Amino acid sequence: MKNHSKFLIPGIVVVGMILRLPFTAMPPILSSISKSEGVPVGQLGMLTTIPLIAFALFSSTAPKVAQKIGLERAFALMLMLLIVGSGIRVINTTFLYIGTMLIGIGVAHMNVLLPSVIRTYFPMKVGPMTSVFTFSMMLATAVGASLAAPITALTSWQVFVGLLTILLVGALLVWLPNERFAANRQVTQMASDHKKTVRFNVWKNRNAWLLLFFGGMQSAMFYVLMAWGPTMAIQTGLTPATAGLFSGLNSLIGLPFALTVPSIVVRLNKRQRQWLVAGFSILGTIGYLLLLNPQGTFTYWLLVNLFIGVGTSVLFPYLMTTFTLKTSTPGQTAQLSGMSQSGGYLIAAVGPAMFGYAYGWWHSWTPQIIVIVILFILMTIAIVVVENREKIIDA
Repeated sequence: MKNHSKFLIPGIVVVGMILRLPFTAMPPILSSISKSEGVPVGQLGMLTTIPLIAFALFSSTAPKVAQKIGLERAFALMLMLLIVGSGIRVINTTFLYIGTMLIGIGVAHMNVLLPSVIRTYFPMKVGPMTSVFTFSMMLATAVGASLAAPITALTSWQVFVGLLTILLVGALLVWLPNERFAANRQVTQMASDHKKTVRFNVWKNRNAWLLLFFGGMQSAMFYVLMAWGPTMAIQTGLTPATAGLFSGLNSLIGLPFALTVPSIVVRLNKRQRQWLVAGFSILGTIGYLLLLNPQGTFTYWLLVNLFIGVGTSVLFPYLMTTFTLKTSTPGQTAQLSGMSQSGGYLIAAVGPAMFGYAYGWWHSWTPQIIVIVILFILMTIAIVVVENREKIIDA
């Protein structure tokens, strides 16, 4: 383990907490924002799409930022960007969108660089440290989504956003000692890494492309259900309250897996990882196959959400661990993570939109479910091929 500030692990925890919270806490209060600002609630749906677009556009720039100013300083800069973005959201509707884009840009960089931080400082503890940030991220997401509406009802949506901004300021204060501790040395280390990795172009790596496709489709598996699952459930006769209950269930399902999957993955050989990831990919696919014959019962929708929820809850922490396992240096980790997440989140952003748009064409969910099931099967094949190799990128 490399020397580091005593605030590094607390910093990783707080960064994990705010990786999704500033935008995933917004959907439950969209109706309140709509009434307050006089904007159609449908138009505000862009607030959940904008961050995904930012992830797609800016994830690939993160390694270059880290090479120029160092990992620790990059995180401090992006936390400041999040604070500004969150704070300006309360000004008016225009700044609500601008602020959300700034949040997306900041989160995109930290998404990519966190695995690199773990590779740098905890090369022998990749599993446990990946668990730390994925668990804190999912816990904060679940808590934030559950508290957003009650806090807004008691005060206003502006007050709730103000509380989120204060939380971001707290995260920056926890992280800052890391920036002072090692920023200069880290610039040198990332530059040294860059010399080792400059010889290859990750965008020309076939296995990296397969990992990108896997990352995008496992995100789509989650986001399509979150976006359209409640609508499909209500169409079969469930009440909106019951349909909404399953959204919360999906957030909670992920917690134990976020805590355990990374540590399990690092102990497995490549054959065992193939069985693990293929098994849970198929589990999520079965959940979508069930949607081809929708039923209006609580038990049916519970099964659908359990199959898909458990599948995606394993695949996401597996993916975050894989960025580190498939590379040999922090610079390589950042490059692979940046490439996979930029393309992956583009798929994640387009997937739910196309899924819903297709309903307008066919007035049925069946055609797009069949297409997405085929894509999930291809996703499973892709990751099995990737796991044939211990490393995608060698030193």
